[in-house]
Amino acid sequence: MLYSVEIENFFSVGERQILDLRARKSVDDPLARLSPIYKGADERAPTVVALFGPNAAGKSNILRSIAFGSWFVAHSFGHRSDLSLPYEKFGSDERIKKTTRLAFSFAGPVNPLSISEDSDQCPYTYEVVFSPRGNSRVDEVLLEKMCYQPRGKGKFRTLFERNESNAVKAEKGFLTSGTEKALKEVLRPRASVIATLAQLNHTIATAFVEAALSVVSNIFIDRVEDDVRTMTKWYHSNPNALEELQGIARRIDLGIDEIGIDSSSSEPMMLFRHSGLDQIISLNRESHGTQQFIKIFPYILMALDRGGVAIIDELDTTIHPLILPEILRWFGDPKRNPHGAQLWTTCHSASLLTELTKEEVFFCEKDPEGNTTVFNLADVDRVRRNENFYGKYMGGEYGAVPVLG
Repeated sequence: MLYSVEIENFFSVGERQILDLRARKSVDDPLARLSPIYKGADERAPTVVALFGPNAAGKSNILRSIAFGSWFVAHSFGHRSDLSLPYEKFGSDERIKKTTRLAFSFAGPVNPLSISEDSDQCPYTYEVVFSPRGNSRVDEVLLEKMCYQPRGKGKFRTLFERNESNAVKAEKGFLTSGTEKALKEVLRPRASVIATLAQLNHTIATAFVEAALSVVSNIFIDRVEDDVRTMTKWYHSNPNALEELQGIARRIDLGIDEIGIDSSSSEPMMLFRHSGLDQIISLNRESHGTQQFIKIFPYILMALDRGGVAIIDELDTTIHPLILPEILRWFGDPKRNPHGAQLWTTCHSASLLTELTKEEVFFCEKDPEGNTTVFNLADVDRVRRNENFYGKYMGGEYGAVPVLG
């Protein structure tokens, strides 16, 4: 679970923004969607995080920062060394010449040198700083650092730290002399230490890469999107997911009687049988909404199955309004969500506020200079838990109100 995200000079986020999800132990949890930030912690954070605000306020860029962080940790070793990293700085001449910083706080093992499935947990923070961009538009890592707090309070310990000279210092036991020598030879200025160590079969780094890969998203960093072939193969390999998809499709009255996979040819095809139609329909003939829902659904199921983070841009435009509240409830259901998966999503429909608590709601807006600012509804003065969030938001009491016309 992510419980804090810090973003600076990343796409529309110019000035530093902090999304701190932590809620006090005394906070009511009527929807059962607050979970300890690590095993045994008093502080809790929501398993659903919803971002609201006008078009172009930067909601997607908040999600993109998490998707990019996950990509950098897991995949940056394979990125072409002559290309700049796949993100943009804030769109001003001044900000191009400044650093970009991202930081993420999450739960990890109390003893990172001895990781097991049953390890006790404690807070971790991963931080990375990228250099300014010159005319070449190719940036480098100035700082990469992983810290942890073994007892959940007191001083943080540094697991490893990389400086602008590409030198890495690490806690005793994290690197053997052979691995340290190999790392010096292969670490590139635009690749993560963690991704690089994983290539060297470093056990601890590989575990962190696996954790980064548990972040699944419909925001793609190094490609446009998953194609129909990839998605069809996933459903073909996950028949239980296909069966659940079919049940939901029937319930929300898409007119679908049956969804099947034709694997008789070299490439599996997803086929749909509709009530009242003699012909079987292929996916590309289904409505845009149905196609988008079928593409989004695997990310939700994968997160619930693994205990990861599902990052879904515009969830409410791809999932039928009758089924959306139920999917949100899954993340508070210990049977559907036994591993503490978390959902981060942007929303356009303000009516969804009636399904959320104030700890789950963040608003985005832009200042006159075009900087995205973010704030939690729980931090707005005198917001009562039982008030009409939808009505007050649309009435302008919270700010970040959509502007029409």
